Amino acid sequence: MDFEALAAELRNLRENVTGVSDTVIAAVDGIPIIADAAADIDPAKISALAAANLGIARQAAEITGKGTLNQTVVFSSEGYMAVYAIGRMSLMVIMGDKNLNVGRLLFECRPVIERISSILNA
Repeated sequence: MDFEALAAELRNLRENVTGVSDTVIAAVDGIPIIADAAADIDPAKISALAAANLGIARQAAEITGKGTLNQTVVFSSEGYMAVYAIGRMSLMVIMGDKNLNVGRLLFECRPVIERISSILNA
């Protein structure tokens, strides 16, 4: 697996979207693959939480007949946590402060996810 290419994608996302503070790519079972996160962020805990979040959201999408889940976004008083599905086997977590430009994040993430998916599947 090309960890340098994954790291570059995460770094570019943080640099291109105002307010992105931390990012993690993980398997859907909650095992972290790579993280670009502050020292006080535990990628294993974030990955496990994101996997549970994604699993519940996927079931909700399927049960309601609304198609394939793409993402969830948690809006908090001090920031955001977005979880993006990368195929059926992995996910990306993006955390941001309260200045996160959510619209820009949504716009920037689709091509990033496609590139990350290609890297993971290579």
